[in-house]
Amino acid sequence: MRDYYEILGVSKDASDDEIKKAYRSLAKKYHPDLHPGDKEAEDKFKEVNQAYGVLSDPEKKARYDQYGPEAAEGGAGGFGGFGDFGGGFGGFDINDIFEGFFGGSGGFGGGSRGTRKNAPQRGDDIAQRVTISFEDAAFGCKKDIRYSKIERCDDCEGTGCAPGTSPKTCTKCNGRGQINVQQKTPLGVFQTTKTCDACGGMGQTIPNPCKKCRGTGMSSVTKTLEVSIPSGIDDGQRISLRGMGNAGKNGGPAGDLYIVVSVKKHPVFTRDEFDIYCEIPITFPEAALGAEIKVPTLEGDTTYEIPEGTQTGTTFTLRGKGIPYINGRGRGDLIFKVVVEVPRNMSETQKDALRKFADACGKSNYSKREKFFKNIFGKDKS
Repeated sequence: MRDYYEILGVSKDASDDEIKKAYRSLAKKYHPDLHPGDKEAEDKFKEVNQAYGVLSDPEKKARYDQYGPEAAEGGAGGFGGFGDFGGGFGGFDINDIFEGFFGGSGGFGGGSRGTRKNAPQRGDDIAQRVTISFEDAAFGCKKDIRYSKIERCDDCEGTGCAPGTSPKTCTKCNGRGQINVQQKTPLGVFQTTKTCDACGGMGQTIPNPCKKCRGTGMSSVTKTLEVSIPSGIDDGQRISLRGMGNAGKNGGPAGDLYIVVSVKKHPVFTRDEFDIYCEIPITFPEAALGAEIKVPTLEGDTTYEIPEGTQTGTTFTLRGKGIPYINGRGRGDLIFKVVVEVPRNMSETQKDALRKFADACGKSNYSKREKFFKNIFGKDKS
């Protein structure tokens, strides 16, 4: 098994906040909702959750650091001598000894290992992807999002019981959700606390389950929601809608809905944060003589005067013609680069005119070329 610290990408002396931050980043990266059908991502998501489940719990973390992952999960690893006995030594389960060592209500230390399943539990978060155009990302838009979520069953109002009936207190655990078990071992008698197998830890049983939700108290529904996409949002960013995820259990709060935004590529523009870039082809006469050229913007075309003698690859900036700042004032810039297009498929008349032009220019009009060859070949070999 891989090291839990290695899985989360943190050092062994990482703080609780560093561990939590690393977990959230990796859980977001490998969340199954973002990788439907991807078994590798699903396995990584489970691995990350397993690592965080141990390292986020001070008691489990201490056991893990001292004895290894099996001890942290309540197994026998870390005490090599005990591990040699496998699952039985005189009929006892070695895992039950460690139940007593590490959190059972009797034996060494007291307290309960698990949490009551009937305690309030927050609902799961949901991720939904939406694809928008480059212009919609720049200026914002509204989109209808259709997604599935878990809600409280409306037939039984979340009780899990058929209408007109109610749950009963579990007679095995008397509503505690847990039972005490004594285990005789060569090391003595140990008492452990386990989840009640009759009610599954809920403290209640449902004699007449609701037919719609089959006693779970929850049902899956499909929702359509209009979402406002803010201006300036970028590809891969997400919008958080609090409380719009899956319903919580036992009165717990609902999870969140995350809208992950995918932005389509633009045929002309590329984006870097709030600035946008494009290339504009110009003719040789326009570059040589200067010209008023047409420049595309997100709002439509505008004109720009390029100077005489403009070289290919020269960039120009239109201030405030880029992407609006998200949730703020102002905009980025539009930076365009001019590229001189060399004519092709010229006629003989055009070629003759170009030769005469070249002869008329001589060398004095090409200072960069002259300097280049002088540096390489010397003064008389250009």
